[in-house]
Amino acid sequence: MNVNRHALTAALALAAGSLLLTACGSGRAEIPDAGGAADSKALKVNTGPDQHRIHAKKDPKIAALVPARIRERGTLNLGQSTGSAPPLTFYATDDRTLIGVERDIATLVADTLGLTPHIQPLSWENLFVGLDSGKLDGVFSNVTVTEERKDKYDFATYRKDELALEAAKGSGWKVRGAKDVAGKRIAVDSGTNQEKILVDWSEENKKAGRAPVDIKYYKNPSDYYLALQSGRIDAYFGPNPTSAYHAATTGKTEVIGTFSGAGQGVQGKIAATTKKGSGLVKAYAAALQHVIDNGSYRKVLKRWGLENEAVPKSEINPRGLPRTAE
Repeated sequence: MNVNRHALTAALALAAGSLLLTACGSGRAEIPDAGGAADSKALKVNTGPDQHRIHAKKDPKIAALVPARIRERGTLNLGQSTGSAPPLTFYATDDRTLIGVERDIATLVADTLGLTPHIQPLSWENLFVGLDSGKLDGVFSNVTVTEERKDKYDFATYRKDELALEAAKGSGWKVRGAKDVAGKRIAVDSGTNQEKILVDWSEENKKAGRAPVDIKYYKNPSDYYLALQSGRIDAYFGPNPTSAYHAATTGKTEVIGTFSGAGQGVQGKIAATTKKGSGLVKAYAAALQHVIDNGSYRKVLKRWGLENEAVPKSEINPRGLPRTAE
């Protein structure tokens, strides 16, 4: 698929429960603002092409884990989705340069392995075509570990897969479960894991004699934020990366609760993805653990407002989201 980077600006790719962010967008994705002046304490993010990225030094022992054919080549061919949204992967102000937290983490890994990263912007489905064909050595693109995917791919984790409730700043409202949203007006995207959670909470509240959740649906991300600003909804329930970034950069909203994108029982995890048997997963996990331990990983997450998705350890092929019913 050819992606027209200069076409209309893409909307946020809000796919099911932040599990995939699968939508294939064109152009530069942006998070809509709720309007008004930003808080002076808001996170200032460089969205220009000159990123001054955080780098890591090569670790010879970890680099030795890379298969010889790739070490000799000297490059690491990585795929990232053009359908993602800030702060995951998106185009800089020049509409050409891919930037975002996924790009920065991929850079840290490549640095540690002593390799030059070659990033290929692809549609979501072509990321996996690239892995299957051997054209890509890995994908750093908000891929969630699932039991089905583990049949074909190896994973080295580097972020939590989280959902978030976002409300107006200073609301004094914290959400931990069903009773905290009784009677509240909450916007959500249809067909997502967060919608399922809200529906379940609403039923739980009704059974307990509490008011159900007043679930609202809007077509576009900008509509959620306009409704939140005008007081037509109390909160928006969506993927944590976009909500955390929006809250941090505007200073006008805040995350009032986070929940696993996998639902109850499993903590969803985002991972570097490589073809099963490629020989790279141990190198990826070791490199990720190295940058977690030396603090550069935390600096990258802080840079993009995603500190609440940090993990203390990179795991290889951990328990993933359950298999879907046949």
